[in-house]
Amino acid sequence: MTEGIDELLARAGGILRQQTPSLAAGELTAYVERHYAARERYLALLETSPPPLYVLETQTLRDRAGAFRAAFENVLPTTSFYYAVKSNNLPELSACLLECGFGLDVSSGQELESALALGAHDIAFSGPGKTDAELALAVAHANRVTVLMDSFGELPRLAALAAKAAAPVRAGVRLTPDTAGLWRKFGVPLAELRHFWEEAERHAPHVQLKGIQFHVSWNLSPDAQIATVERLGAEIARWPGPLRGRIEFLDIGGGFWPTQGEWLRAEGTPEGQLRHLLDTGPAPPLAHYRLPAAGIGVFADRLGRAIREHVFASGPCRICFEPGRWICNDAMHLLVSVVDRKGPDMAITDAGTNMIGWERFESDYAPVLNLTRPALQEVPCLILGSLCTPHDVWGGSYWGAGLQPGDVLLIPDQGAYTYSLRQQFIKPVPAVAVL
Repeated sequence: MTEGIDELLARAGGILRQQTPSLAAGELTAYVERHYAARERYLALLETSPPPLYVLETQTLRDRAGAFRAAFENVLPTTSFYYAVKSNNLPELSACLLECGFGLDVSSGQELESALALGAHDIAFSGPGKTDAELALAVAHANRVTVLMDSFGELPRLAALAAKAAAPVRAGVRLTPDTAGLWRKFGVPLAELRHFWEEAERHAPHVQLKGIQFHVSWNLSPDAQIATVERLGAEIARWPGPLRGRIEFLDIGGGFWPTQGEWLRAEGTPEGQLRHLLDTGPAPPLAHYRLPAAGIGVFADRLGRAIREHVFASGPCRICFEPGRWICNDAMHLLVSVVDRKGPDMAITDAGTNMIGWERFESDYAPVLNLTRPALQEVPCLILGSLCTPHDVWGGSYWGAGLQPGDVLLIPDQGAYTYSLRQQFIKPVPAVAVL
C-alpha cells in the first residue's frame, strides 16, 4: 500500500464531505406522476398476461431512436446508426429499430445470428475474442456485415477465412483509449493504429479496412469521447495523405447516458459505500441522489464540433454511432405483484431480480409505483423479491397509499442491461408484453 493511514483518512474525510447531489423532489414527483398517468394501460395488460411481466413500449422506442438520429444528423453531414443489441437483446426491440432505419451492432456469433434472422442488412460486428466460427459466419454474410477487428491476432485469422472463401470482407479496427485499466482488453493502442492499418493493407488483401471504431462507456457528458476524438485526430493528421484518404468511417460507439442521469440510493454513492464499510447503520430509505447527464443535444453539438475540427481536417468520412442504453432504457418496464406483507417495513413480490440478472437496486434507485393504490407519496418499506437470497432487492420504498398482497407494482424505465442479463435462477423468466 503506497498511502499511509493519515493519507487514507484524509481521503475518506474528503469523500464524506463532498456529498453526491440529491435528486430534486419536484423532478422525482413529476416522474412518478407521468408514469401513473399510464396506469390503466399497464393494468389492462394483466387481463391476458399475469405478472410478473416485462412491458415493451414501442412508441417510446421509436421516439428515442428518432431523437437520437435527429440530434446528430443536424450537426454532421453523413451518419449511420447501429443499435447495440447487448443492451437489450429482445428480438422485437431490434426489429422495431430496424424499421426506424437503424443497423445493428452485435458482439457475438449468437447476436450476429439473431441480427441475420431479423433481416438486418447493415450489421457492425465488434467485440474481443471472436472465434473462428464467429468470423466465418461474418465472412459468409460479408455483404451485410462489417467486422470491427479487435487485435493484431484477429487480423490474420479473418484474412485467412476471407481468402479461403474468396470473399472480400469490409472491416474496421477498434481503438482502445485506455492502455492501463481493464478496458485495454478492447482494441489496439493508438500508437499502434497506423501499423495495424499498414499490416492489413500489406498482408490481408481480402480484408477491406475502411474505418476506425472506439467506445468510451458510461458517459454522463461528452468529455471523454471528445478527448479521444482529439487524440485520434492528431494521430491521423500525421499519416500520409493517401492513407488518410482511405478512412471511410469513424465509429464512436455508444455509452451515452440517458438524460435523466444516474439515480442512486444512499448505498450507491461514494460516501454511502464508505459509511457501509464503517458500519454506521442503515442508510435513510428516502434519501435519493442524482448524477446529472448532458442532454443528447449537448452531446451532438459538442461532439459534432470536435469531429469537424479534429477529424474532418484530415478528410471527410461517415460518422457512426452505436447507442444502446440511451435508446432502450425508457422503453421497457417491469410489472410485479405483492405476494406477502411481512410487517410494516417489508413486502415480498412474486418476482425476483433474476428478471434483471444482478443486484442492481442495492445501489441504484428506481421508484417502485403501486398501481393498485396510487398516491404521490413515498413510503419507507423494503420491497424484496421471492428468490432464496437476501440480495434480491427491488428497493427501500414504494409510492402509493398503502401496500397489500395482490397489489401490482410498476418499476419503470428498466430497458437497459436488465432484460439481456435475465437468468433462469430459481424462478422462471417472465413473459414480455409489447405495446
